[in-house]
Amino acid sequence: MAANSFFKIFLPKDRVFYSLFESVADTVHDMSLKLQEMVYEADEDKRASILASIENLEHKNDDFTHTVFTELGRNFITPFDREDIHQLATALDDIADYIYASAKKINFYKINPNDTGIQKMTEMIVQGSHEIKTAVHGLRDMKNLRAMTEALVKINSIENQADDVFDMSIEMLFNNENDFKVVLKKREIYQVLEIATDKCEDAANVIETIIIKYA
Repeated sequence: MAANSFFKIFLPKDRVFYSLFESVADTVHDMSLKLQEMVYEADEDKRASILASIENLEHKNDDFTHTVFTELGRNFITPFDREDIHQLATALDDIADYIYASAKKINFYKINPNDTGIQKMTEMIVQGSHEIKTAVHGLRDMKNLRAMTEALVKINSIENQADDVFDMSIEMLFNNENDFKVVLKKREIYQVLEIATDKCEDAANVIETIIIKYA
């Protein structure tokens, strides 16, 4: 009996980490959907209200991420390498940060987001975060490696498409917009949105590393 109690101390709390990562991935995807709602909203006051919702989700995500790091310090045994847990938590948090940053810039600059580049890149963030959610949920048992791998491939493709949309959006902006202030504001929004897709790819790369090590 005493021996059983002793060994329980060293049992990995897999479900704690898996549940936390799943909660983070779900929250990131919810943030992307709110961002999409925001860029199709013409009313400035309603956009500000949506931003508040995104901010609340970002704080919620920060709490989940902080708990991951707390559990990492408390648990002797982890489901996969401590470094990979740290990198995945950081990568997912980065996606959330850049989604929130995009929403803040749209609101702060008072830019009407009815813009093809903004809306297309936001759609790619939604797609990327959906695939991240699929891959993260697959980590718990890794029984559906095909679905996980397909999700990671899609994320890579989405990031490449986002690069193309960014380049075309910048070109159109300089060709069609005469107000230099608007050019600067929109260019900065494009950049932050594009970085959000980069961060999806970064998270996908960490997940790929975990699959290679443990599948």
